[in-house]
Amino acid sequence: MRIERDFLGEIELPDEAYYGIQTTRALNNFAITGHKLNKDFIVALGIIKLAAAKANMKTGRMPEKIGAAIVQASREVIAGRWHEQFIVDCIQGGAGTSMNMNANEVIANRALEILGDRKGNQALLSPNNHVNMAQSTNDVIPTAIRICAIKQAAYLIEALDALINSLAAKAKAFSGVLKIGRTHLQDAVPITLGQEFAAYAAVLTRAVRRIRDEQKNLHSINMGATAVGTGLNAEIEYIDYVVREIAELTGQPFVLAPNLVDATQNTDELAAFSGALKVAALALSKIANDLRMMASGPKCGLNELILPAMQPGSSIMPGKVNPVIPEMVNQVAFQIIGNDHAVSLAVEAGQFELNVMEPVIAYNLFNSLTIMTNAVNIFNHKCIQGIEANAARCRELVDNSIAPITALLPHIGYELASAIAKEAQHTGKPVKEILLSKGIISPEKLDVILSPAEMTKPGIAGKEYLQSAG
Repeated sequence: MRIERDFLGEIELPDEAYYGIQTTRALNNFAITGHKLNKDFIVALGIIKLAAAKANMKTGRMPEKIGAAIVQASREVIAGRWHEQFIVDCIQGGAGTSMNMNANEVIANRALEILGDRKGNQALLSPNNHVNMAQSTNDVIPTAIRICAIKQAAYLIEALDALINSLAAKAKAFSGVLKIGRTHLQDAVPITLGQEFAAYAAVLTRAVRRIRDEQKNLHSINMGATAVGTGLNAEIEYIDYVVREIAELTGQPFVLAPNLVDATQNTDELAAFSGALKVAALALSKIANDLRMMASGPKCGLNELILPAMQPGSSIMPGKVNPVIPEMVNQVAFQIIGNDHAVSLAVEAGQFELNVMEPVIAYNLFNSLTIMTNAVNIFNHKCIQGIEANAARCRELVDNSIAPITALLPHIGYELASAIAKEAQHTGKPVKEILLSKGIISPEKLDVILSPAEMTKPGIAGKEYLQSAG
């Protein structure tokens, strides 16, 4: 065991622990979620500490020997070593001070080992004086959130792009499957299943564009702002170098925020980014709703789609199969909507020169990014790619519906069409049969007007063909 001290007193720590006294206090104070820090967030902290050490060596403030050890220890954190030593809870008071100090202490103690010294010898290498040199929690944590969010957004965008491609492929495969469109959950004019799937691909394409646009805004960081955005204790040269070093280490175009006080006070860009995730979740949930409805039955529902059977659907009803993957997508969407609300409340709760609620912002953002990425990949591979169209059932519903009579309005008028529709409803006879029995329109003309190609494109159904036929 070893003893470490701070201005509040002393604590005994295991010798094998790389974290220190401030991390231990946070562990005891904040047993909240039971969740440890996101691994990409830990990597982001390592990147910041490495960049800061190099910048401080460049300005001459950091002794080269000490700085080199910090750089090496930071690289090990970036590579995934010592992640088990990051033990603080994701939700905590202090605007993320405990997260920052967890990183400072782990890197300081590992750097002491690299120097051949013992952990805890802060006289030689201090978590605050050296690892945290020219920094504050108030510029480290906002920057780490952005580095992590940008990295995780790349995973999500990749997953969404793959899903969009799968939906586009299904749109092409289903282009000839005519079905009834629905508005107000009631029969509407026909549409092709391919057109519906093309619309799903389109709405998700917009969702990706929104995420990309908001992701770009996260490249503006406040490193060098220190405590309140004034840059106290951070030289101009250091600020310039640390931002360029972070950009180089991440391969991302990070730039210094034009107003560091603003960038330290306000978290509106994180709210906008979270909002883009929420809108994507809304689109995914609407698609999942449609699929569940179209696959309902199979004997007593719509049964227009056949979803891949993933598992038995009931502990009591033999043979039942549920749309479990779309259901999962719905539930993930609900969680992301809730996460976004938590982010909104936290962003609004900023006061004066700092938003102290950034830990809960980060927790919810990273949760949304992780679960949406996982859900989209599962939705794609275990549902969308295996969907089959029940073309015969789709055609049956079209033939039994009165909705196609809308295509005949330009040819027979609204009043006559309404009368035919009313008769079809009362007698149960198909519209086509009634029209032909009354001799209102010829079979050849009717076949053209009610063909899938004519009823599912702009214009007057059958107009061009009928004109060419004289």
